[in-house]
Amino acid sequence: MASHRKSRPAGTRVAGIRTPALATAALTSVALLSQSANAAPEADDKPSLEEVEKKVDDLYRQAESATDKYNSAKEKTTKQRKRVDTLLDDVAQRTQKLNEAREELGSFAAAQYRTGASAPDTATFLLADTPQDYFDQTQLMDRMTGRQKVAVDDYVTQQSETMKKRQEATESLETLTDTQGDLKTAKATVQRKLADARELLSKLTAEEKARLAAIEREKQQEAARKAAELARQQAAQQKAQEQAAQQQDSGSSSAGSGTSSSTAPADSSYATKAEKALAFARAQIGKPYVWGAVGPGSYDCSGLTQAAWKAAGVTLPRTTYDQVNAGTTVSLADAQPGDLVFFYDDISHVGIYIGNGMMIHAPKPGAYVREESIYYDGQSAIHSVVRPA
Repeated sequence: MASHRKSRPAGTRVAGIRTPALATAALTSVALLSQSANAAPEADDKPSLEEVEKKVDDLYRQAESATDKYNSAKEKTTKQRKRVDTLLDDVAQRTQKLNEAREELGSFAAAQYRTGASAPDTATFLLADTPQDYFDQTQLMDRMTGRQKVAVDDYVTQQSETMKKRQEATESLETLTDTQGDLKTAKATVQRKLADARELLSKLTAEEKARLAAIEREKQQEAARKAAELARQQAAQQKAQEQAAQQQDSGSSSAGSGTSSSTAPADSSYATKAEKALAFARAQIGKPYVWGAVGPGSYDCSGLTQAAWKAAGVTLPRTTYDQVNAGTTVSLADAQPGDLVFFYDDISHVGIYIGNGMMIHAPKPGAYVREESIYYDGQSAIHSVVRPA
């Protein structure tokens, strides 16, 4: 009987109900809309503007830290290249002397051959694999003439020193290769971090960029308030110190002593140098930050502080984590114009203090040398203050 049953219409069953093909299509549309609705939160799951700003700042900091590694590797590479060049020049000169010594021994061998001497000492020496082989294999040294002995001694000395310098040159070349590799790695890291930051910023709309600028202005205003408070504290501290000094001078005068504090000449000397360093730094305001740059057209942060203090006759190391050890650490409350202010736990940034809570620094890629509050990234970002001279 089954052969007389009618075929079922095309469709699917939903909860036991037979549905035609049209209903199936409708259900499919509903399912797709439901999926789209569920996916909507993921589309909106984009970082907030504050998160973007933090990420960009972090990338710039990482780039600056990598820049210091690049600067260090570059400095080491330059020194190592000079050492290699010096060693290669030395090897060339020693090789020339070695050849001259060999020629002199050769002349002795030729003379022995012409005269038919029975003890071809020099020829045996020259044919030996090493001078030591010659001495180990023969007992002819005692029969050499005085001039021959001098020539042999000179040859042995020149060969030993030349081999030693060649080994030093080989090792230095290997070190140079390593430092060049470090240099290349650091450079690639800087470029990658900067590219990541640019990509993040490029995705912002005009409205988001305007909001980001407003957030930056708020940060600057807060930094300015903190700088003003530090300036008031320092002014009060200086006034108290001046009053104490006046009282001390008055007491010294009454005791018959007119000598001034022993620290005054040193402070005066420092102030003079700091004034020159600051004058140089101010003249660089408006020049672009460029990683690895030391002037005169552009600077990175440590390149600027190094150049500024060089103008005052003080030589600073190239990188921030070397500059932080090139002087005396002082408290923030005791900071004086010319002091170096270092930032972050990894000491990846530095500026030169100008007083009143302000500094001159080369901030970051895309920015220019400028005056700014030392609180530009919050008080917790300040690592230490160092007096370099």
